[in-house]
Amino acid sequence: MAELILLNKPYRVLSQFTDPEGRATLATYVHRPGFYPAGRLDFDSEGLVVLCADGALQQRISNPRQKLWKRYWLQLDGQITDEAISMLCHGVTLKDGPTRPARVERLAPPEVWKRTPPVAAHRDAGSSWIEIAICEGRNRQLRRMAAAVGFPVLRLIRIAVGDWTLDSLAPGESRTLTVHMPRSSARQRRRHSGGPRRSR
Repeated sequence: MAELILLNKPYRVLSQFTDPEGRATLATYVHRPGFYPAGRLDFDSEGLVVLCADGALQQRISNPRQKLWKRYWLQLDGQITDEAISMLCHGVTLKDGPTRPARVERLAPPEVWKRTPPVAAHRDAGSSWIEIAICEGRNRQLRRMAAAVGFPVLRLIRIAVGDWTLDSLAPGESRTLTVHMPRSSARQRRRHSGGPRRSR
């Protein structure tokens, strides 16, 4: 069993607990010693951050090799085309190599909290939304993917990490839950074969 904290990270908050430049951090919203984010969300992105106190679980959640799908709502500058959606679905080539195929669909403008500061009115009026899911975690990957197909991101909200979802959490709000995580297959094999167990 392990305990998780699900936080709706506000806009322009770092996914860490300290910052020498004095920017806003998770320390304002999470007051449980020993809990750290399993993966990061950009300073200028919003939405779900999963925190845990178990290092092995933290690695399992954040490691791209686990292929844990993460879902996002993206507000894009301009009316996205079918061609651009198809390109995202098949994967696009970035400076650090091709991306894996994404799951993408058009999205009616969702009812979400107001952002401070808001997207500029003239850009908001001409924008479109998509829901996109990826199982990678490169630096600013979704922003680079959207720009590569000609539709820069105006707003990015992560709504799910695996089966954990944002639900009705407002910005800055969190909830705690307990989960059961099965042993990894490698650890099971060592135990069943009588092999050594890693000390803690």
